[in-house]
Amino acid sequence: MAAVSTSHKACSVNPLKMSQPIGGALAFMGLNNCMPLLHGSQGCTAFGLVLFVRHFREAIPLQTTAMNEVTTILGGIDNIEQAILNISKRANPDIIGICSTGLTETKGDDVDGYLKLIRKKHPELDSLPIVYVSTPDYKDAFQDGWSNAVTGMVRALVEPASNKIRNQVNILAGSHLTPGDILELREIVEDFGLDPIILPDLSGSLDGHVPENFSPTTLGGTTLAEIRAMGASEVTLVIGEHMLAAAVEIQIRADVPYAVFDRLLGLEANDQFIAFLSKTSGKPVPGKYRRLRSQLLDAMLDGHFFFGGKKIAIGAEPDLLWGISAMLAEMGCEIAAAVTTTASPLLERVPAREVLIGDLEDLEMRSGECDLLITHSHGRQMAERLGIPFLRMGLPIFDRLGSAHRLSVGYRGMRDLIFEIGNLFMANDHEVGPESWVKERESAGAQAATH
Repeated sequence: MAAVSTSHKACSVNPLKMSQPIGGALAFMGLNNCMPLLHGSQGCTAFGLVLFVRHFREAIPLQTTAMNEVTTILGGIDNIEQAILNISKRANPDIIGICSTGLTETKGDDVDGYLKLIRKKHPELDSLPIVYVSTPDYKDAFQDGWSNAVTGMVRALVEPASNKIRNQVNILAGSHLTPGDILELREIVEDFGLDPIILPDLSGSLDGHVPENFSPTTLGGTTLAEIRAMGASEVTLVIGEHMLAAAVEIQIRADVPYAVFDRLLGLEANDQFIAFLSKTSGKPVPGKYRRLRSQLLDAMLDGHFFFGGKKIAIGAEPDLLWGISAMLAEMGCEIAAAVTTTASPLLERVPAREVLIGDLEDLEMRSGECDLLITHSHGRQMAERLGIPFLRMGLPIFDRLGSAHRLSVGYRGMRDLIFEIGNLFMANDHEVGPESWVKERESAGAQAATH
């Protein structure tokens, strides 16, 4: 069990975490024909916009209420009203998702009250769903904002159903999943004859495709009709511990039971997921996944020579930290340094002596003797200074292509991740593996002969 502590430095040096509003906005981008709106200054929105464009290399729909000094003091109702009216007329979205920022939270804007007044004044907005989520960026972190946004969507949009739809299941996708991961999950679930509703679904909106027509809103993702139909599902699959609150909300509103899968990295974790799908669907595991599992086992056998005893440093959001650290520990690695962004029940389960809620400077101070560094692209200078291999995981990844299609979940994803990490070890350490053992024995034999 890891000891969880918090850094109490006077300032953050090379921050690891990203803010709640960014997480909330990205969650809304997983909805179809949606316009995320940050209630704050233009700078807050511009920062998030640049971050997402650099990571996904796609056009990003993100609007702002453009608060300034005067409107912040007097209250932001006029800015919210004008923003909603402009978005409604020009973009014609199916849904508007509003996330607060530290500026407006500190002021204490009553956005829920504002929205009631705005709807009363503008009855033409009655048919437009507007979801407001409190996401102050002076507390918590990216995955908290994502979780709060999804819980807000469920609370505002999911409708109870008297009859359940046979074989329909909900999937609450955590912020640590890439569009490629979500696409893989959809394929796995559908191969068992189940019909998944994924919320949010970045694989439809930010999967790196070229659209036929321009749209100012999101292109693809979970539709409004699908969200409302989630109450008719047989079960909710929770992928990531931070999605538990949304699953509980669905259960309260629509009496849909849930099953939590806090990670899909690791052989046992994937076996449990596949077994659950087989039990839920009443169908045997397709031969395709028996074959993929066999390939994963072979990859683990091939890779364990190079993983055993390696010291790893990881900086990531709690759910991603838990998943990758548990998988590496199963491969024989030692988690020598673990730094995360926010509190989580999973942190005590991380296979390390200590998990620190801190920044990348804290991680660098603990990573001097490590064999591999895992974090997002802001760790690249640290890896150069330390002179150790660097695996980019998380968000943002702006100095490599294909981040949206990165796959690490399921048998196939874990197989490929083992190969990727193993190749990093092989390229940077020529004293590991069966071949080196043979050379060492030959060298020892030659020395013994000379004596």
